Amino acid sequence: MSKSLEDIAKQLKDANKKVQLVYAFNGSGKTRLSRAFKELVAPKNNGEQNDDDAELSRKKILYYSAFTEDLFYWDNDLQADSEPKLRIQPNTFTDWLITLLKELGEDGNIVANFQRYTGSNANPVFNEEYKKKTKDFNGKEVEITIPAFLEIVFQVAASFPEGSSSTAAYEDYERLAAQGHYKAIKISKGEESNFIWSIFFTLLQQVVSTLDEANVGDRVTDKFNNLEYVFIDDPVSSLDDSHLIALAIDLAGLIKRSSFINGKGLKFVVTTHSPLFYNVLHNELSNDLKIVNQIGTSSLIYKRGQSAKYILQKKADGGFELSTSNDHPFSYHLFLLTELRSAVRDGRIKKYHFSFLRNILEKTATFLGFLRWEDLLEKTADGVPDPFASRILNLSSHSAHAGEEVAEIEDSDKENLTQLVSFLTETYRFKMQEATND
Repeated sequence: MSKSLEDIAKQLKDANKKVQLVYAFNGSGKTRLSRAFKELVAPKNNGEQNDDDAELSRKKILYYSAFTEDLFYWDNDLQADSEPKLRIQPNTFTDWLITLLKELGEDGNIVANFQRYTGSNANPVFNEEYKKKTKDFNGKEVEITIPAFLEIVFQVAASFPEGSSSTAAYEDYERLAAQGHYKAIKISKGEESNFIWSIFFTLLQQVVSTLDEANVGDRVTDKFNNLEYVFIDDPVSSLDDSHLIALAIDLAGLIKRSSFINGKGLKFVVTTHSPLFYNVLHNELSNDLKIVNQIGTSSLIYKRGQSAKYILQKKADGGFELSTSNDHPFSYHLFLLTELRSAVRDGRIKKYHFSFLRNILEKTATFLGFLRWEDLLEKTADGVPDPFASRILNLSSHSAHAGEEVAEIEDSDKENLTQLVSFLTETYRFKMQEATND
C-alpha cells in the first residue's frame, strides 16, 4: 500500500537508527521528503515560519538540499567590470551559518574540502567586512556595510614574481593578489555546487567533533547541543566517480565516528539518486567500526545494525513506497529493469523509460563482451540489429530538452518498448520475478 511523504518521514523518524540511507530516482520526492521530515522534527507555528521557528529548526535539525544551493548566487557586475563574486543570500539560516564559521575559523577547512572534492586549483577567498556605495529605491546614493563571509571570490594564479616558487606565492596570496598575480574567475556550475557542499560538510565535521565532547561545558560552542538530526539530500550532482567515492567514504566515516550510545546521539538521513554514491555508502555503513584504546584494547563505536537502507519509489496512484534494501547494494541495471516492467504492467510508459532501457543495454553489452549495445537487439532477416528498435532508442534517450522527458509518447512507441523489454528478458535470461529489495 502506498503512503504519503509525511507517513514516510514519520517512518524514518520512528526508526531511531543512527543512519538511514535512501535511494530514489530524480523526481521521486527526495527533496519534498526532506521538507516533510524537517516539518515533523520542528513544525512551524500555526503553519507559518517565523524567526522563532527558524531558530528551533536549527537547534534540532541541520539539512542540506537543493534549497541550500538556492541561497547562493552570482554577482556578475559586467557594467562596472568588477570581479565575479559568489554571494550568499542573507536569511536567518545563512546568518547563523556564517556567524558560526567565522567564530570557529573554518574558512581554511572549507577551501581544503572544496579543492579535495573537485581537484580545482581555484582558491576561494571570503570577503572581510567593507562599505560600498549603492543606490536606494529612489535612486539616491547611499553607503551600506557588507558583512564578512557574504561574498566569495575564486582566484587562480595568473603569474608569479620572478624567482618565487608557486608554494611561496600561494602562501603569500593576499599580497600577490593585490599586485595582480592572481585573477578572479567564475567557476563552473558543478564546482559551485561542490563549494556549497564543502561549506556544509565543513560545518558537519565541526558538529560531530563538538558533540563528541561528552562534557558539555568543554565544547567549543553550545550551538549544537540540542541538534538531533542531519538530513542530506543529494550532495553529489556534479562529481566525477573518483571524487564521488572519496566524498561517500568521508561522509560514511564521519557518520560512523559520531557519538551514538544506547540509541541516543546525532541521527542521519541521506537520500540520493546516484547508484554509485548509494552503493559506496551502503558498503561503508555495512561494516562495523572499532577504535583502539590507549591501553591496547578495542571497542566498537559503530555497529552495522545502527543503519538502515531503503529504496523510495513513487507509485502509479501518486503515493510512495519505502521498501527495505537487502544486505547487498542493488545492481542498478536490474533496478531499472524492474522499473521498466512495472511501467509496462501499469501502462505508464514515458520517454525517460527509453533512457532506462538504453542504460540496461549498455551495461549488459559490456558485461557480455559485445562491442556495441545494438548487437543485443533482435536481428532482421539480414542478420543486422533491428534498425527501427535502434532508431527508437536513439531518438528517445537523447532528448534535447528536459521537458521532453515527461511528454506523452505514441502507442506504437509504447508497444515497441514493451516488446524490447520482453525480448531482453527472455533472450538474456533476466530473472522474471520483480525485485523487491527486501
